[in-house]
Amino acid sequence: MGGVSEKFLITSMLMWAVPIAILYAFNNNLVPGFVDISSHSMTLFSGFMAVISVNIVIAIYVYMAMKEPSDKHKPDPKFLADAKISVKHSKPNQMHENSSATQKKEK
Repeated sequence: MGGVSEKFLITSMLMWAVPIAILYAFNNNLVPGFVDISSHSMTLFSGFMAVISVNIVIAIYVYMAMKEPSDKHKPDPKFLADAKISVKHSKPNQMHENSSATQKKEK
């Protein structure tokens, strides 16, 4: 299988293309058996199918991500060390003061 960015790109394209194709197929009577349905019912049904198709694409992407081996990705040791130091040095009062100052600036 491809890399993470390839999977993301393909999934993103499918999340755009599949619902559009479903809407096009239903609205142009390309789906057999749905020719005699009213236009209102056709619009509702095609919309529901488009939404369901996006959810299916997302579920497939999540499944592929969960199936990927966890030992494949190793975090950068320098980043981990810097993050641990950053967490140890941050104080709860300092974080509260920073958020209060940010809120005052926004007003």
